[in-house]
Amino acid sequence: MTLPAASVVPARARRAWPLTVRGTGAVVLAGVSAVLAHESGIVELLYFGILLAAMPALGFLSLLLVRRTEPARRVIDPETVTVGRPSRVRVRVGLRSVLPVPPGTWRDDLGGGLDGTASGILPAFASGLRGGTPDERAIDFVYTVTGSRRGVHELGPLAVTLTDPFGLVRRRVRFPSRTAVTVAPAIVDLIGLTDAPGESGGTLHATTDRLGQGADNLVARPYAPGDSMRRIHWRATAHRDQLMVRQEESESTPEASVVLDRGALRWSVEAQDLSGEDAAFDAAVSACISATARLVRDGYAVEVVDEEGGILAERIESGDSAEVEELRTRLALITAHRDTGLAALTRQFANASTGPVVVVTGRFDTGDAAALAPLAPHSALPLLLCTDPFGDAVEVAASAGWRVGVLGRDGDVAAAWADAARRGARHVAH
Repeated sequence: MTLPAASVVPARARRAWPLTVRGTGAVVLAGVSAVLAHESGIVELLYFGILLAAMPALGFLSLLLVRRTEPARRVIDPETVTVGRPSRVRVRVGLRSVLPVPPGTWRDDLGGGLDGTASGILPAFASGLRGGTPDERAIDFVYTVTGSRRGVHELGPLAVTLTDPFGLVRRRVRFPSRTAVTVAPAIVDLIGLTDAPGESGGTLHATTDRLGQGADNLVARPYAPGDSMRRIHWRATAHRDQLMVRQEESESTPEASVVLDRGALRWSVEAQDLSGEDAAFDAAVSACISATARLVRDGYAVEVVDEEGGILAERIESGDSAEVEELRTRLALITAHRDTGLAALTRQFANASTGPVVVVTGRFDTGDAAALAPLAPHSALPLLLCTDPFGDAVEVAASAGWRVGVLGRDGDVAAAWADAARRGARHVAH
């Protein structure tokens, strides 16, 4: 929420005032004592006023002895923050003072794209004259952040507010170092495509030319250069006194493709940088990685490309969740680029037939639907997710064979995917 200008100015003024309420009261009382001493001739009141005025001054001098011993260090777990999921931030600072310092407060600035409460109580620390290693003198505190926008954002600078032992004066110590944080798109849990038998059922088909009740019953053969050491058949090796390997299996894995449309004309201007202001493009990126994760879990080998055929991820083998996570991190930095139209995408599949093809695009009109129409017959299950359809573009695409789901401006990836999947299941059933 943005505060009115009138309310911002007093807040800045209060932060600039170095005295606490107690310190301000001491200074005011010192002035009153001096005036009364002059009017009444009571010397003791003057002494009392001088003492009250001296205490804030001594407190301020004690705070000047506090020094930073090292820059703020932040450790983020997990290292890559995900939209909608919390990550733990551990901050370590080094402060040293000749005198003991009572508890204070700390506050770490959160960059745009990160939400959380990055403030708290700074514990008291003892005099630096007592020695100790730098780690023993370091102060740690922890807070949680949640990604709200994809991209690269910053944590910091960190501000620590200290008070003197009497609570009269405060001083702000700033740690100017900043930490870059990568916020990756969220992977939304999508329903499987197994309702479309024969076309979208992503089962991994494996055959072996030897039958047996278990791995130890497979026929072993002598080791040959190039064989993986993980395939060594230890029982047969011990029996024959030479390296033996298990009989290899031949596998056939169904393939799928996911296409993220990066054409600038179908997104806002903000999609061409990492500001994260184009919510529709961010929803499309989330849909891209979510669809990839779903297909990989369903047993497909998935290739991820853009509308020009640019490789966003080489073939991800079925079940390879680690590669999906790497792709998610890379997609944190992706932007829209120059537009060549969707016709180029059709040419990529002109001479091939494949399994499911998922196309994620933005503004979608009848011209785009006509450009994608020739691609549908080359896919066992063509799915189209768009954020902003115009006119009867959805109907034109559906008549060409596409199963269409509309992400909408709210970016409901799960609902759009489920709608497209159900359309596909009904089509196959007929």
